[in-house]
Amino acid sequence: MSENSETRFGAATGVGSLPGQDAREAVKAVTGTFEDFPYLPELPARGPGADMIGRTAGMLVELYARVEPSGWRLGDRPGRDTRRARAWLRQDLDALEEFTQGYTGPLKVQAVGPWTLAAALELRSGEAVLSDAGAVRDLAASLAEGLRLHLAEISRRVPGATPVLQLDEPSLTAVLRGQVRTASGYRTHRAVDRQVVEATLRDVLGAHGGGPAVVHSCAPDVPFALLRRAGAHGISFDFSLLTERDDEVIGEAVEGGTRLFAGVVPTADGPLSDPAGSVMGVRTLWRRLGLHPGLLAEAVTVTPACGLAGASPEYARRALAHCVRAARSLADNPE
Repeated sequence: MSENSETRFGAATGVGSLPGQDAREAVKAVTGTFEDFPYLPELPARGPGADMIGRTAGMLVELYARVEPSGWRLGDRPGRDTRRARAWLRQDLDALEEFTQGYTGPLKVQAVGPWTLAAALELRSGEAVLSDAGAVRDLAASLAEGLRLHLAEISRRVPGATPVLQLDEPSLTAVLRGQVRTASGYRTHRAVDRQVVEATLRDVLGAHGGGPAVVHSCAPDVPFALLRRAGAHGISFDFSLLTERDDEVIGEAVEGGTRLFAGVVPTADGPLSDPAGSVMGVRTLWRRLGLHPGLLAEAVTVTPACGLAGASPEYARRALAHCVRAARSLADNPE
């Protein structure tokens, strides 16, 4: 593990979304819990524009989206939905700036990746952007420029931080397998060539100029090798969905210096196991792969399995704090 990869990330962080509508309260909770690796939380309960698709649509450059009964649809000019999305984001950035005064270290920000965005956003015809290869290229270019500006704003507001870009790609596997349904629901869009998927992801991740970048998916069968080739320094996933057939690609990722964002803390309200129990599966995986236990703290960041928007505020706070305790257990008792 190189020194550079060790310093990119902290031992624990969140995935993205939280319950509630108060930006200051959310950022205060995140920065107070993850002192070494905070992130900019998302609050979709506020309504359209605060959801993951609308929030990212508001970052696009020279492309605009509005809410239709069927979802977010591209339009000709910025309307109230775009303005609302941008206003929510400014409010969140104001709160982040307030609670990160003097902070130095990694700071994670999330946006929807190009393929999940292409599967979710509609063209004027009502069909997904995914149906039109040219429209996908335009969307990816707009997203890359929007992310470049967003990351620059983060650096301006929190000058001591090292921004970490997380692209959320829960639909990526469905895109690769041709499982994204058309607007009618009777057919599916054809599978996108893996090389095209990889190249597009590489271009969008490149908006960070080589800075630390993570791709998150809480869907089964995350394409680890493809994401690594595309330039992801870390891969965030629901640990419970791993199977032994993933062992080889996980081992290659760790040995290649890729950080594993292991989603081991449940997202639904309920009792939490003791911290050591939460990371027991990670230790078991390590032994199965024959990896040195000392690599654990260098290679793994502990997170919830996915976003926490559907949880109660009380459980969400407990889950975030549990991530920190579980990461500490992993570092203190790697065997």
